[in-house]
Amino acid sequence: MPDVLSPSAMVTSGLRRIAPPPAGLLDPSLDVPQRGDVPQVVYDDGQACVLRGDSALLDLEAADVNLIVTSPPYGLGIDYGQAGYLDDQPYAQYLEWVRTWATTLLQVSAPDGRACINIPLDTNKGGKRAIYADYLRLFQEVGWNYQTSIVWNEQNISRRTAWGSWLSPSAPYVTAPVEMIAVFYKGAEFRRPPTDGRRGDIERDEFLAWTLGTWTFAGANPRRVGHPAPFPEELPRRLIKLYSYPGDLVLDPFCGSGTTLVAASRLRRRSLGVEINPVFCELATRNLQTAALAAAS
Repeated sequence: MPDVLSPSAMVTSGLRRIAPPPAGLLDPSLDVPQRGDVPQVVYDDGQACVLRGDSALLDLEAADVNLIVTSPPYGLGIDYGQAGYLDDQPYAQYLEWVRTWATTLLQVSAPDGRACINIPLDTNKGGKRAIYADYLRLFQEVGWNYQTSIVWNEQNISRRTAWGSWLSPSAPYVTAPVEMIAVFYKGAEFRRPPTDGRRGDIERDEFLAWTLGTWTFAGANPRRVGHPAPFPEELPRRLIKLYSYPGDLVLDPFCGSGTTLVAASRLRRRSLGVEINPVFCELATRNLQTAALAAAS
């Protein structure tokens, strides 16, 4: 694994210089929950780049991210193994954290950038929460424009343990075993014509199937992946082919095991992943290196 680069290091895949930490920001006495370090480069193979740090503090000299594909923490109390992020916080505080990084993503996106955010339809921790509706509201409040929604049917009902009032209309508990993908865009219009003679690489059958707003495929196994909340490569693969051109820059601000970056590399896109947990940074790096070796063989 390459040595950690200095804050002023250039990312060789065409990304811009990462801004150095503001004075005093890394002082432990000033640290607060939900705030980590300014992202620093820990891996760069010329096509994919992994940064370790807090995605809310990501700062690029030029806003040139073409597509964001990510699944953020859901505020369900999952143990991500890193004190820099606490997934067990009051819901109002969680939403303010979402507002912070949603604003950052808008700032680092290209003028015609797009964002695909994978989140649940609702959650039950602390009471029933329409988390998807709250995401739609927050993203639009900070400046993103809403384009569409995709329903991802994971076909996962193994976690169903609560029925409410069994066989009674008193208080039945309804479960929706799906997740949502909210698609947003930056700028005056969603249309993004090709430039420099580039063409999309999505095939006819893929386009016909994926432009129907219900996708059905299985999720990923956390134990097999080595991450508590992974998504399968099929999810970013579809989004990247549907919403970007070869050569584009794809960002995952919560890159986890690096699935989005691996999918982007396979599809000839540049990619940038930010991850606060150093263990997951190493996992993402190994997955990228394994994919590169497989592609070369």
